[in-house]
Amino acid sequence: MPALWIAHVTVTDAEAYGKYAELAGPAIAKHGGSFIARGGKFVQLEGKERARNVVAKFPGVEAAVDCYNSPEYQEALSHAKDASERELMVVETSE
Repeated sequence: MPALWIAHVTVTDAEAYGKYAELAGPAIAKHGGSFIARGGKFVQLEGKERARNVVAKFPGVEAAVDCYNSPEYQEALSHAKDASERELMVVETSE
């Protein structure tokens, strides 16, 4: 079953986070992920609002988790850790 990688982000250091974004995209694509939404208009109905929301679709939960744990993504993530506040989850779809 396909899975969605859903991130809610508040960027605190735009320059460092830019480096994360530059590296994360290719890492996600390498693991079969494609972006459905990156930023854009949103309406927060419940919970903590984050200015940036990203959704990527992967072939399955395992592919998304493998991407997260990959050396390429971990290198990208090293630029985001002190440059943002984030929540990230992977959810299997019902497709």
